[in-house]
Amino acid sequence: MAISGIIDTPVAATTNSTTTTSTTSSTSSTTSVQADQDKFMKLLVTQLQNQDPLNPMDNAAMTSQLAQLSTVTGINKVNSTLESLRTDIAASQSQSAINLIGKGVLVEGKGITLSSTTDDAGKTTSSSVFGIDLASAAQNVSIAIQDSTGKTVRTMALNNAEVGTYPISWDGTTDAKTTAPAGSYTFTVTATSAGKTLTDATALQLAAVASVSTGSGGTKLNTSLGQFTMSDVKEVL
Repeated sequence: MAISGIIDTPVAATTNSTTTTSTTSSTSSTTSVQADQDKFMKLLVTQLQNQDPLNPMDNAAMTSQLAQLSTVTGINKVNSTLESLRTDIAASQSQSAINLIGKGVLVEGKGITLSSTTDDAGKTTSSSVFGIDLASAAQNVSIAIQDSTGKTVRTMALNNAEVGTYPISWDGTTDAKTTAPAGSYTFTVTATSAGKTLTDATALQLAAVASVSTGSGGTKLNTSLGQFTMSDVKEVL
């Protein structure tokens, strides 16, 4: 189904340099590993210098301590690598989120906003975009659009739908062949296969991304419907 224009005016976002953060984190982790090694070696050397000449440290004990140093060093290096990867992933996600500013995204929800525009010739057209997400293939998908009173004004159907996300447009035409007034609507989706109702069909609503927030809580998209994470986005329009 065709999708009509839905892009709002972009709003600028301000973000910090992720490259500097990644480099700083990696340097800090490396310094921490080196510091732990230095402390361990200093303790071992001090122990050797102050041992009883008549009862020197057993070779097995020294080997055991050196093995412990190797183990601790290895664990610290793994932690350093994981922290560096986490920082790099966060930086990549932040950049991807910034690219969504000014675009429309489909997120879970049942709302529809029907808008109308009038051209220079005085002709008025209506448009809206929403969507559905199918986690399982469905033989029949029924969509019912309701007005503010709960009355169904338009029904749609989709047959033999594969797994995936489906953007859907509605031009405001009702089942009675009239044009619904601009405003807010809701919809429900019912998917069936082999006579059984599927429980993994999700209704999706359109949100316009205005800006991006980054911080300790991760990257967040600030939209016309509220705040969402990148994992909440099912499709970018």
